[in-house]
Amino acid sequence: MALALAAGGLVLGVGAIVTLAVWNDSEFATGTFGAGSFDLQGSTDGTTFTSDAAAPGKTLTFTLDADTLAPDDVVYAPFAVQLSGTSTNEAAVTLENVIGGAIGDDLTYSLFVEDDFGATCSAATPPTGTEVVADRAADATGTVDVFDLTAAGTPVNLCFVVTAGAIAQGEAGTITWEFAGTSGDTLP
Repeated sequence: MALALAAGGLVLGVGAIVTLAVWNDSEFATGTFGAGSFDLQGSTDGTTFTSDAAAPGKTLTFTLDADTLAPDDVVYAPFAVQLSGTSTNEAAVTLENVIGGAIGDDLTYSLFVEDDFGATCSAATPPTGTEVVADRAADATGTVDVFDLTAAGTPVNLCFVVTAGAIAQGEAGTITWEFAGTSGDTLP
């Protein structure tokens, strides 16, 4: 009898295990991920935009006589920045400047956001837009927040205004400006 009860318990135990296995279930989900991107592009003519990720970048065309400055002279150059058409994220843009040569110690610059490329960026038609940098010393260090890019392929038109201070005869040099973007929200 004891053997019969043990055998019956063994059969019931196996049946209980089989019954439990029937009620197990699984569900899976997979997410696919990829990184967005953004690419700052610049233009010296307001039409042709390309990326220059390393200095010296594009050469700005300043108004006549930028290479023969005298104290208190002011020269102007238009420039534009946009996100490439393949960008997926907005960008917060900062500006940093680095000088080369002796003349940079005696120059200041301002930067204006203009409605149209180059239309108000000369002595005859000075900039009338929003001034995002005001009389910054060309040898100043650090970055300045200048604007946000919130749409791919939509340029921000700029006007650089450079003013000569107490420059010495024969001085020469450069200012290299770096526009740097930090990614923001995903573009709509």
